[in-house]
Amino acid sequence: MKSSYFITGTDTGVGKTWVTLGLMAYFKQQGFNVAGMKPIAAGCEWRQGQWQNEDAILIQQQASIKLPYSVINPYAFKQPVSPHLACCGENVELSLIEECFNSIQQQADRILVEGAGGWYSPLSETLDNCQLAHALGIPVILVVAIRLGCINQALLSWRAIQSSGAECIGWIAVLNDREMQLAKENIQYIQQTIKASPLLGVIPYMERIDAEKMAHYLKGF
Repeated sequence: MKSSYFITGTDTGVGKTWVTLGLMAYFKQQGFNVAGMKPIAAGCEWRQGQWQNEDAILIQQQASIKLPYSVINPYAFKQPVSPHLACCGENVELSLIEECFNSIQQQADRILVEGAGGWYSPLSETLDNCQLAHALGIPVILVVAIRLGCINQALLSWRAIQSSGAECIGWIAVLNDREMQLAKENIQYIQQTIKASPLLGVIPYMERIDAEKMAHYLKGF
């Protein structure tokens, strides 16, 4: 049985890519063919004759099947700003993203699709993460950075996902602030408040990305 998930976050820089890589490692350990996508990325470098994003490269490398970069990240923009600004008016075709997704679906058992920014962050002048997740028709996993203000951001994001009609199958806590006080208590409050979407894992503070290690902190799939 094939399954795909859309990875969104409470904000930019909360650990979506780390979670995406951790989930890819987790599903590979379960024996599945795994692939990932970052359909739209801003902040890219010119490599091998095309603009490429560091996060998308990591997703490409973590996959258990070989895929062209242009399929993993069909829209790559140079400037490290919001994609709707970085695209400089370029028309982002949802149909191309869907085509790439469908192509990967034919080859992989599990697909992780990483959005850019938060749930309502714009991806182009006409598209945001909410619309993209709905177009792909896949359930959502919310990544919550456990830092000061995380409770409000988590609840707002979760309710936005719910009210949009998307299915939030769960959330993952990422401890990306090593100085965060009472992190466990913050996680417990969020967990008790959004019981409809279970806590799928708690990623401890790490100095560097270690997908295999992160996989051990994930559960519930």
